[in-house]
Amino acid sequence: MSRKDDSGGETRDGVALTNLDQPLFEGADAAKRDLIDYLDAVAERIIPHLAGRPLSVMRILRGQDAFMQKNLPKYTPVWVPRVAMWAESSGREVTYALCDDRRTLLWFGNQRAVEYHPALFRAERWDHPTHLVLDLDPPSPDAFDLAVRAAHLVRQTLAEAGMTGVVKTSGAKGLHVFVPVEPDATHEEVAAATRALAARAERLDPELATTAYIREDRGGRVLLDSSRAGGATVVAAYSPRLRPGLPVSFPVAWEDLGRVHPSDFTVRTVPTLLADHDPWAEHMPVPCRVPADLIEEGRTIPTARVQAMHEGKRRARARREG
Repeated sequence: MSRKDDSGGETRDGVALTNLDQPLFEGADAAKRDLIDYLDAVAERIIPHLAGRPLSVMRILRGQDAFMQKNLPKYTPVWVPRVAMWAESSGREVTYALCDDRRTLLWFGNQRAVEYHPALFRAERWDHPTHLVLDLDPPSPDAFDLAVRAAHLVRQTLAEAGMTGVVKTSGAKGLHVFVPVEPDATHEEVAAATRALAARAERLDPELATTAYIREDRGGRVLLDSSRAGGATVVAAYSPRLRPGLPVSFPVAWEDLGRVHPSDFTVRTVPTLLADHDPWAEHMPVPCRVPADLIEEGRTIPTARVQAMHEGKRRARARREG
């Protein structure tokens, strides 16, 4: 139900929606109303993949740069579900939203929250991730075909390890491969296994794929990013992205990867594509056990971000001294 008010805004599910005809951001080719209408149209599809998970969002306010919001602002309505958790990255307690219902989703839309990045764990089991994730980042926006080829490397690597994953467009230029894991796996174990899978996939075709985190070392190859682990977030299936045309992160069947492009999925096309089904849930296999050999192999591989940080400092020091 929606109700118009005298100011030209609307009220839906008790949420006052304002400034609906303002442009969302430069290049979006969409107004704030288009974002909210999209979120409302896909609410039954996206909420199950957000519910119960600490949520970070990317917002864009008029005349400002986009920013990531983790901590709920003080003016947040009391009915928005939330959870307080310690954030290692910032060294403080953060109050995250839990987007468990349509009303909360609409409130976020009215806050000009465009992207939705849930944690890879549920709030009540913060020490056990539900998925292992590899982020496939091609060297340029016009190299999606390389990301597709790299995704099939990952699929082959998973199969050889006795695992099964699903794939979705990132909503940007690449792909995300998700592997549901059994609930007893820890963050450390899943992070180690992710590094091992990336390394194994790289060995299958090192001219196509790389685990080199420093961009200048990639040499036009697809990055197999294994850093989406622990407290990291990944944009949700069906979430819009803060990019021209408002593309959407969308599930794709493995056999269809070569027949689609990220630009096929936008806030204008996705509601019709979804209709009455949820391909992300339908494609998702049952959780699998993380193989012990993957974990052990991964423990011998340095964390990509940390390794890149140390290497960056070493190179900067060499330049200064050279």
